[in-house]
Amino acid sequence: MEAIQVVLLALIQGLTEFLPISSSAHLILPAQLLGWVDQGLAFDVAVHVGSLLAVVIYFRQDITNIIMAWCRSLNGPACEDSRLGWYIIWATVPAGLVGLLLNEFIETHLRSVAVIAATTLIFGLLLGIADKRSPRRQSLSELSLKQALLIGCAQALALIPGTSRSGVTMTAALFLGLTRQAAARFSFLLSVPIIALSGGFKGLELVQTDSLDWQPVVWGTIISFTSAITTIHLFLKWIDRAGMMPFVIYRVLLALVLLAFIDS
Repeated sequence: MEAIQVVLLALIQGLTEFLPISSSAHLILPAQLLGWVDQGLAFDVAVHVGSLLAVVIYFRQDITNIIMAWCRSLNGPACEDSRLGWYIIWATVPAGLVGLLLNEFIETHLRSVAVIAATTLIFGLLLGIADKRSPRRQSLSELSLKQALLIGCAQALALIPGTSRSGVTMTAALFLGLTRQAAARFSFLLSVPIIALSGGFKGLELVQTDSLDWQPVVWGTIISFTSAITTIHLFLKWIDRAGMMPFVIYRVLLALVLLAFIDS
């Protein structure tokens, strides 16, 4: 990998993993549009590790409280944090099952520019509708198991490139009545197990390889981490004022560009 490819792809991963614009689409597009060779499995693992470290460190206090409360609930009464821990576990199941069952089909048939353009447009418009028409009154402490499972089912759709994991989970959460802050925080917390599972799955494949170029791996992790933790902080700071419309507009424009690219 050339240095510019390492920097750009790591930045894209960090910026788009937690914004509702699809990291997978943006990681696929440079290779297709610029003719780059595939970045390789090791680099994919590296940038996912960087994103995972970012969300874990940013929400370290919340995650610690949830884990400790969840462990206590195994032999005692439940509390708000322990329930949230259970909700995150159950909401991860749909995407985990779909990934195991359909990963090969998705990798073979759904990683095209046409699919990315369609999902970018459709789920971008749905995000705009959810942000404008949902009541947005419910806090994260009022989340129910049923709502968590529905958000988890929505997360499974994000295995299709262009959908956006954060985008589709926030869309579902907004439709269910959560506030923007609650939708974003649950989406970010929900990303921890799914990114860890994805990285672990890719890591198992990686250990079977004979050689590894550590320089792009290290830099990819560092750049992805830095851009991801900055993105999380700024997104949570600005989301109540800016809303989702800037991301909806971006997705619509991106979809139009991709459709023009297909027709050319």
